[in-house]
Amino acid sequence: MAKSDLMVKTKIDDLFRLNFDGFRKDFLLSWDKSADDIQAVMTLAEILWELHNDNVGLRVFRTGLAVSFFRDKSTRTRLAYASACDLLGLTMQEMDEEKSQIAHGETIRETANMISFLSEVIGIRDDMFLGRGHNFMKEVAQALDGGFAEGVLGRRPAVINLQCDLDHPTQTLSDLVHLKNYFGGLNELKNKKLVMSWAYSPSYGKPLSVPQGIIALLSRFGMDIVLAYPENYDLVPEVVETAKKFSRESGGSFAISHDMKAAFKNADAVYPKSWAPYWVMQKRTDLMYNNDQKGLRELEKECLDQNARHKDWLCDEELMKTTRNGNALYLHCLPADVQGLNCLEGEVTLKVFEKYRVETYKEARYKAFVIAAMIIICCFRDPVAIIDKLFRENLNRAG
Repeated sequence: MAKSDLMVKTKIDDLFRLNFDGFRKDFLLSWDKSADDIQAVMTLAEILWELHNDNVGLRVFRTGLAVSFFRDKSTRTRLAYASACDLLGLTMQEMDEEKSQIAHGETIRETANMISFLSEVIGIRDDMFLGRGHNFMKEVAQALDGGFAEGVLGRRPAVINLQCDLDHPTQTLSDLVHLKNYFGGLNELKNKKLVMSWAYSPSYGKPLSVPQGIIALLSRFGMDIVLAYPENYDLVPEVVETAKKFSRESGGSFAISHDMKAAFKNADAVYPKSWAPYWVMQKRTDLMYNNDQKGLRELEKECLDQNARHKDWLCDEELMKTTRNGNALYLHCLPADVQGLNCLEGEVTLKVFEKYRVETYKEARYKAFVIAAMIIICCFRDPVAIIDKLFRENLNRAG
């Protein structure tokens, strides 16, 4: 048995031992999933990665649609979702709300049922307004529950969170797979210091979902998390409390710092990324619902002015020298605001970014496989048997 085959077999055995249950369920918030659920997605994603690299066909669906709602701009997640669906044998159909009956007032309940007759999965990205994205996903999920229970739908499609106002699980699970492989295993993450830090950006209104998703997910694996940000750049309080709880349970630690330089000292991994303050996102949502365009323009100016007071929150060479052995792993969901590349002043200097650019690309490459793993786990009653069958058929073909 080849080394890669042995690796896949070991991971399939690991899957058999996990107690996870995703059939006819959704993947919305990582913190609502059990530890085994999380590890199952990671393990299956790595199996799919290995099989794909060995040119094994992974079309587990004979037919079916994968519907997507992207209510915000996207490059990596949009293409990762499309790639994952194609990998598994699904046909992509992107919903353009302006070209659908949604623009004429069709309800979410009706739309969700009408697009689901031959659909296997619905991926949704809705991250810009606090209180909207996650609630929209839940409303779609509830409509699907109703349609399936009432016999309208023969099969209940899974809903996958491709980023909402609270969490970005496909990104953060990709980050976790990268960390695991970089440091040599999940157990090696215990008591590694990770700094999730705000960093200056010349743009306005970046969502809270990445920093929130990072602290809530990585705190489950015993990491020593430091959340760093200037005063008044808080995250949603309930998510921070969830991260603190997970840290206590996992034997890690959780701290908040308002000093970026102090936070970076002896860090094993750093994630400098801008986000809009919690209060800004709350106010922005209220203004949006009231269609207050003047208020939105004024809030943008206020937020940009506030950001400009913290240009020293920059990940540069001197700051990175203070990390453990001067060589902490730099993480970013991309695109980063790279000073001297795509902006005059931003989150990270060009020299630091270039040093870790390939690592950030490796970090991103797992996302399609994470999404594919979520789809399989949510759509099939026995996903382990399906993957095991694909693996064994490949071994037989190899002789």
